[in-house]
Amino acid sequence: MYIKVTILFDILLIYITENLKGKIMSKIIAVTSGKGGTGKSTVCAGIGYTLAKQGHRTLIIELDFGLRCLDIIFGIENNITSDLGDVLNKRKSALDAVTQVPMASNLNILCAPKTLTSVTAEQIVDICRSVKKYFDFIIIDTGAGISSHVFDIVEQANLILVISTPDPVCIRDAGLMSDEFYNRGNKSQRLIINKISKKIIGESLVNNLDEIIDKIGVQLIGVIPDDFTMTVATGKGNPIPIDSAALKAFDAISKRLNGDFVPLTVKTS
Repeated sequence: MYIKVTILFDILLIYITENLKGKIMSKIIAVTSGKGGTGKSTVCAGIGYTLAKQGHRTLIIELDFGLRCLDIIFGIENNITSDLGDVLNKRKSALDAVTQVPMASNLNILCAPKTLTSVTAEQIVDICRSVKKYFDFIIIDTGAGISSHVFDIVEQANLILVISTPDPVCIRDAGLMSDEFYNRGNKSQRLIINKISKKIIGESLVNNLDEIIDKIGVQLIGVIPDDFTMTVATGKGNPIPIDSAALKAFDAISKRLNGDFVPLTVKTS
């Protein structure tokens, strides 16, 4: 089953004014969701991985304190010697605390600490400022949920990616979160719909993708199919197979983030 969605032209121009003589200036992208379980961290990993494979120097900053998972997703659980906690406690500089991902040489992650640690939006801003000249893209993997803490951090980004699944609760929470971003003046938002399958669309929870987009009120930039091969790969810390439908969707989203024209066509099972 194929689902085709028409993308408005301004998606193709995301941050085009930040491109100067073909050189990409650092873009800070916050990835967030109104509810846990939307696959937010997997989306961060997929976008970060494909951006890096496209040649962009990319850093993912993970803010799920006490619940980190990017080290497992990328198969480097035993390679982490420093994390965000070391930076916040001034034991390491941000650049010294990042870990390079072997499966994608342009990709680095700054893992969340394993224990709960307090952090302010100002601290995250300072960290981004200290490393932005070394990276083309900085992706902030925020904690899920609607809280002033998340809003304060996310509003520092150049672009907000709101993640939702077709689940009605996720859709409602994503809409509430997006509304608050707009109320705070954060107009640069895009929607990613995750975990799409044939059984969900038109047969179970929602009639079509337009219904989700209308309820959340954010312009769509990508749709990620529910892909068992990706679930297995990220669970084992292996690269996503090149024939994975999810990987192709992430690759397309990453190209759109860079201003390229990529039609949005999604194959579901």
